[in-house]
Amino acid sequence: MNIGYPGVAGVKEIKAVIFDLDNTILDRSKTFRNFAASFVQTYFGHLETTDGLIERMIELDQDGYKEKTAMFGEMLDEWPWKVKPGLDELMDDYRLHYVRNATLMDQASEVLQAVKSNYRVGLITNGRTDIQYGIIDRLGLRHVFDFILVSEEAGVKKPDPRIFEMAVERLKLRPDECVYVGDHPRNDIEGAAKAGMKTVWIKVNQPWMPGLTMRPDHEIERLSELLALL
Repeated sequence: MNIGYPGVAGVKEIKAVIFDLDNTILDRSKTFRNFAASFVQTYFGHLETTDGLIERMIELDQDGYKEKTAMFGEMLDEWPWKVKPGLDELMDDYRLHYVRNATLMDQASEVLQAVKSNYRVGLITNGRTDIQYGIIDRLGLRHVFDFILVSEEAGVKKPDPRIFEMAVERLKLRPDECVYVGDHPRNDIEGAAKAGMKTVWIKVNQPWMPGLTMRPDHEIERLSELLALL
């Protein structure tokens, strides 16, 4: 099924596909778990077992929606450090080693290349500029995108429609000529839909949220399923 809509003059086809990063192109769950394992090994090698700490760190992270300074602050207060580091040291460790553990979603590279052969391709992601660009470069994907918008440098974050409007302006397209693919019901789906884009919700960790006024045009469970819609 093609993503499109019946317009006055027939079916209007999509000209650009815009992606979220975390848990859409980046397998954030695997990335963070691998980072947590390396972090715990670095700082808690003096303990006989660390499995509980890894799971606790994943819990504190809240699927990436908790500020890292707050997360590390809680860890500094409650964890059995041999020598307690400073918050700045932990943030530096995160910036370096989280990026180094960046892992693609299954078949993400193949999907992006297939989409790029027929559409313009963009990326809109919330997050810190250095970390998000670090991940993109670590994955070797910068060349794939016609534009990249990271919320910190853009000065506005999803679900604010303005960040989606920035993308449309860069592409010189209408919103209804773009489809946005993301995993977060409010930030990705409702935000993009309110900006006038078509939407595809990839169902990963975030459940649908009550009270949202917009619904996705399509739902998928794996990124590779997107190709059947294009």
